[in-house]
Amino acid sequence: MELGMNIFEINWGKTLSFFTVFVVALAAVFNYLESSETEEIPRMDLNAMEENHRQKNRTCFILGASGETGKALLKEIVERNIFSKITLIGRRQLTFEDKTYENLVQKVVDFEKLDEYAEAFQGHDVGYCCLGTTKAKAGAEGFVRVDHDYVLKSAELAKAGGCSHFHLESSKGADKTSSFLYLKTKGQVEAEIEDLGFERFSIYRPAVLLVAREESRPAEWVAQKFLGAFSSVFPTMSISITAVARAMVINTLKDGGKKVEILENKAICNLGKIGDKK
Repeated sequence: MELGMNIFEINWGKTLSFFTVFVVALAAVFNYLESSETEEIPRMDLNAMEENHRQKNRTCFILGASGETGKALLKEIVERNIFSKITLIGRRQLTFEDKTYENLVQKVVDFEKLDEYAEAFQGHDVGYCCLGTTKAKAGAEGFVRVDHDYVLKSAELAKAGGCSHFHLESSKGADKTSSFLYLKTKGQVEAEIEDLGFERFSIYRPAVLLVAREESRPAEWVAQKFLGAFSSVFPTMSISITAVARAMVINTLKDGGKKVEILENKAICNLGKIGDKK
């Protein structure tokens, strides 16, 4: 029995060591490839940028404010006070204890009948879409309905309603030609929203999101625990939910951006660091 346990411990140790080396090596390759494509972010006077944005008296809406990214994004926007009006569009009314949220406008919609709620998408300068679910939670059909159909229809209504800058939280590896449903769906909706012709369309492709979710996602939890240990060394592997939200806000403040821009994980990390008020 003791000999068997020793053999098991040796084999397990070798397997774990090999897996760790493999993941780190793979991350190093991703880090190298992404580094060659990412421009260095210049210094920014955030106070001046925020004040300049306030003077424009712009309004925004957030889709998915009840989700982890949406909640973090809403917090950043409210604390920075950069919009004259903030509208939350979702399937249910949200409650907030903090009085700083008391001036929010909330529009409850039925995503299965979005055309009947076109008014909710009218009159916004900037739109943030953080809608999303998983195949495990909603099934393959339900996943496509949320991450593609709801997202695309929302973007169409936003464009028709006058939105000029649309932000989409997508995923690292999104590719409309992918054989994987998740990545293919993300890539397809990116391409179809691009075809709508927003004045500015910003796509964010974060890697594994480091966040303590209220809902249970076992596979993601394992990935977070393992990849979180390497996040500071290889920023292509994972990213905090707060960094993603900050990046979306800071990117909003930047004038003269590309008509269509894709921010990969490292670029999001860079903007997130700039937006850190600590």
